[in-house]
Amino acid sequence: MTTREEIYRHLREYAAHLTPPPPFSHRFEISGNTIVMMMSPAGRHERAAWMLAHQLQPQLPDGVIAHTGGDVEDASLGILRRPDLVVLPFAATDTDDAFPADAVELAVEIVSPSNPENDYQDKIRDYPAMGIPHYLIIDPRNGTAHHHWRIVTKDGRPAYDNHVAYAFGDKIPVGSWTVDTAGLPRYGGEGA
Repeated sequence: MTTREEIYRHLREYAAHLTPPPPFSHRFEISGNTIVMMMSPAGRHERAAWMLAHQLQPQLPDGVIAHTGGDVEDASLGILRRPDLVVLPFAATDTDDAFPADAVELAVEIVSPSNPENDYQDKIRDYPAMGIPHYLIIDPRNGTAHHHWRIVTKDGRPAYDNHVAYAFGDKIPVGSWTVDTAGLPRYGGEGA
């Protein structure tokens, strides 16, 4: 019998050899035994991730970083995700492969206009399963943010037990840090 991890490794190898058509990038994610091709992020999308990283970094203890980009995996679950921003120990970046999910303290997704359900549905399922304690969704389409935290088991599956919605302009407590959403760019040119 083929294990979930064996299927995952096969999909990773296969995806690494794909040549995606435009507008897709060479970035991909794997979840539910499916390869998810990623579109190249737009300027405001990347700007928001950069702004959040530079805002979080001074609040983090020595040896912990706010990093934009990079794959996060839990091979035993068959999941590979590429958050727009992660907070993790710098030591966890000492790898030739993806960052281990159990090292990630916060995953941030900047919602893309082309595939919002990936952030609002699929990653809400995957991130607690991967053990990521905080998940923050930043949505430049409508100027909202959503913080999910505290993993519990519901119906036999890990899930976030807490959720608070915010509007751009609010300050969001995330663990011992604060994310200020004032000035984050909105799609269509509003904001910073």
